[in-house]
Amino acid sequence: MLYPALPFLRTALAGLALALASQTVLAQSLAVENAQVRAVPPVSTTTAAFMVLTNPGDGDLAVVEAHSPAAGTTELHNHVDVDGVMQMRRVDEIGVSAGASTELAPGGLHLMLIDLVAPLHEGDEVEITLVLDSGESLELTAPVRRIEVMGGGMHGQDGGHGGGHHGH
Repeated sequence: MLYPALPFLRTALAGLALALASQTVLAQSLAVENAQVRAVPPVSTTTAAFMVLTNPGDGDLAVVEAHSPAAGTTELHNHVDVDGVMQMRRVDEIGVSAGASTELAPGGLHLMLIDLVAPLHEGDEVEITLVLDSGESLELTAPVRRIEVMGGGMHGQDGGHGGGHHGH
């Protein structure tokens, strides 16, 4: 009488194995939402990219590198308060805690695209690759948009990401 239940049991075990395998893959991946690149004047050689990174897994992860064919160099950055003055600093990684999100936004964590290979116009699409501390890469496309900053934390139309930014 066990034999009629055997096909059901095999199907249930196969489904369970697939679900567990899917969770392992998800635990090592990163979801990206609202990716966008700041539109800047045609003479600007730098811009910034913003997005929300979500870690659906049960282990912390970090973005340790970023690359884009739109720029000669792509760096991870943060704004920090130094004696009452906001300054941009390169960071080694952008962490995303398990089950949480990290926002890359004006005035905070962001990606810097330095030495743009061509002017970026509103509506253009920019390819970006994020490299995680696990070695996994995530490719995404971010539209170029005009991004307004409220509160006066950044100066100038390019948000303080102007041409003289090569001091790192």
